[in-house]
Amino acid sequence: MRILHTADWHLGRTLEGRDRLREHEQFIDELVDICEAEAVDVILMAGDVFDSVNPPARAEELFYESLARLSDNGRRSIALIAGNHDHPERLAAARTIAKKQHIFMTCHPTLEPVTIQVPEADQALQVAALPYPSEARLKESLVEEGEELSLREAYDERIKEIFKQLTLSCPKDHVNVAMSHLFVAGGAGSESERPIEIGGAYTVRASSLPENVQYTALGHLHRPQDVKRAQAPARYAGSPLSFSFSESGVTKSVTVIDVDPRQSAVIKEIPLSCGSPLVRWKATEGLDQVHTWMDDGQDANAWIELELHLNETPSMNDIHTLKKQYPGLLTIRPVFPDMSKTTNEQARQHVPVDELFTRFYERQTGGAIPDEALVQLFMEVLNDDKEKREGRTDEAHSIDSSRLT
Repeated sequence: MRILHTADWHLGRTLEGRDRLREHEQFIDELVDICEAEAVDVILMAGDVFDSVNPPARAEELFYESLARLSDNGRRSIALIAGNHDHPERLAAARTIAKKQHIFMTCHPTLEPVTIQVPEADQALQVAALPYPSEARLKESLVEEGEELSLREAYDERIKEIFKQLTLSCPKDHVNVAMSHLFVAGGAGSESERPIEIGGAYTVRASSLPENVQYTALGHLHRPQDVKRAQAPARYAGSPLSFSFSESGVTKSVTVIDVDPRQSAVIKEIPLSCGSPLVRWKATEGLDQVHTWMDDGQDANAWIELELHLNETPSMNDIHTLKKQYPGLLTIRPVFPDMSKTTNEQARQHVPVDELFTRFYERQTGGAIPDEALVQLFMEVLNDDKEKREGRTDEAHSIDSSRLT
């Protein structure tokens, strides 16, 4: 049986406000070609189909078009789980129709594995499918509020137990795999993954992944990578596109697994060529150096982040000319000689807190603008916390003063 593992499509995601739909369409075209060329029997999609729980209509349309093409009218099976960015109920709405095309969607955590008959391989596949397992989706509260370390341990134990239940019955005449969307300790992340929790509480040890399967397909981390110290082969497929400049130079890929019942999996990585690369330019010689690169057509099809070293502030005409000549030039960060003496913290001191929050929110949501009510709520929480801290300081000062008297 030949299985293709992919994950983290994030349909609907933007980059500095720029639409990536065309690049996602290129990815789907390439994925269809790979499935045909490699004679893939089953596709495992390990979560984060969409970038948000309320994706653009065109992103949803592309998703369902993609499933129709990839399944080839039910000739090729697809097993899919919901990630932390996906709306489980929204995905599940099409589950009944999808199943008729041999598309199996597992949207909420369950203890029932998915069994798929694969006529092309004359075999059966059992998938221990665990969609993103937050406490809310598990409908469980694992520890008392605020006990972060205890939560981390309890969460790890709970996920280990769920995998144990999902893999209790691993028929020897089936191919047996697991699939989930979670963060395994030790994995190499990037700036493009938005945290699935706060403080690292929802972290799973590699040793907690199931050992009685032939392969575990994971989603969430955007860099393709094997999971070290797992007791059976486990891997993150990574995202098909680069979603932040921290992924500059990272080769994107899908993973193909050849496996038969009672046999070890043979794993290979197939690089992807779709999408525009993300490139960082560092022009230490100023505007002339940038114009030389542009005249040479360097990185003409890339998204570019430019660090521009200057002695004086560039004019608006200079900026306009650069962006007109290179539409893929997303950000220009001027660097002046005296800026080396200014830390990021000092620079932020001159920006209002509500503006910093707005910038953070936009970056974390891929360009969404927080409404006034949300900004106001943040400021109220911040002020309440400040008042509490100042109150504790005043109290400590009073105690110290009383000791002096």
